[in-house]
Parts: sequence; structure tokens; C-alpha cells
Amino acid sequence: MDYLLNIVPAIAGGLEITLQIFVITIVLSLPLGILMSIARISRIMPLRKFMGAYIYVMRGTPLMLQILFIYYGLPFIIEGLRLPDFPAAIIAFVFNYAAYFAEIFRGGIQSIDKGQYEGAKVLGMTYVQTMRRIILPQVVKRVLPPVANETINLLKDTSLVYILAMNDILRITRSIVQRDFDTTAFVVAAVFYLFFTFILTKVFTYLEKRYAIYDE
Repeated sequence: MDYLLNIVPAIAGGLEITLQIFVITIVLSLPLGILMSIARISRIMPLRKFMGAYIYVMRGTPLMLQILFIYYGLPFIIEGLRLPDFPAAIIAFVFNYAAYFAEIFRGGIQSIDKGQYEGAKVLGMTYVQTMRRIILPQVVKRVLPPVANETINLLKDTSLVYILAMNDILRITRSIVQRDFDTTAFVVAAVFYLFFTFILTKVFTYLEKRYAIYDE
């Protein structure tokens, strides 16, 4: 028991980095993903092709590789450009998860009956007004389950920043295990992740009920 009381505060010290990366990634990648999804279905072919290629690359390569490329690779491409570990991690996470969210929202937008676009046009709405007032409220409801899954994956993927020697939950946990030759710290870390996963699950369950008014 005394051992637990000693290691729990130490592991909890990694929450700051873990939660910062999680929150900033969600705040930036969700709206960016929506914009990318709209570009992905744009009538402008070069934009549509470019966005399709970008999403393919980001989804087809490991996030860890992207983190390493931004942190270690960019200085070789752009001489003198060396990002600190935290901004490098944020950039990698945001652009990676925006690609996943873009595909989720693209599927949601394309699932809406085209008659609703035509009806909005008859009412004199612009494309932006149609998306904001009619399409996106319905899309949000439809994409909540996959968005919830990606959000939970994001929480777990924050552990990848240990490769940049950032003191997140996992790196601190590993250092404790290596120091004490005791795997109890892994169990404690798992409890932290499960606790936040529980909270996220409850939040998305509430949102699904909240947006149920848009069911057809």
C-alpha cells in the first residue's frame, strides 16, 4: 500500500502532458477534419485529388513514423528548422487525426440525401448556410460513434510521445518499472487510462442522446 501511495502521484505527474496533447489535438483536428472532408468532396478536382492523396498518406503510415519525421526529418529538409518536442508532437497528432476525422465526416456528409441540398437551394440558402444549418447537424449525429472511437484511440496514442522523451504517463511508468523492477506501475497507468476512457464513453453517450433529435 505504501508503495502505491508513492508511485501514484509520480505517475499522475504525467497527466499534464498526456491531457495537453489530447485536448489540443481534439480542439484543432476536429474542425480541420471537417474542412478537409469538404475539400475531399469538392468539385475542384486538383483540391479533391490533393486531399485524397494527403489523407491516404496520413492514414497509411504509422503515427510514430510521422512524429519522428517531423521532429528528426524536417531539419534535413529545411535547414535550421528544428521544432521543440511538444510542438512537433502536436503537429503530428493534429494532422494525423484530422485525416481520420476527414474521412469520417466525408462519409457522414455523403450519407445525407441529395434532396436536402436541392430543398435548401430552393429556399435560397447558400452552400455554407446549407452545410451549417441543415447538413452538419445531421452529420454530427451519424458520425458520433466513429468519432468516439477515434477519440478514445487518441487518448491511448498520446503514449507515443515517449519516443521524444516527453514525460507523459507511459514514460514515467516505464521509468518507475525499470527503477524498481516492479510491474505494479503498469497496473496503475492502466487504471488512469481506463478512468479517462470511461469519462469519454459517458460524454459521447450523452452527446448521442442529445443529437438523437436529428434522427430521421
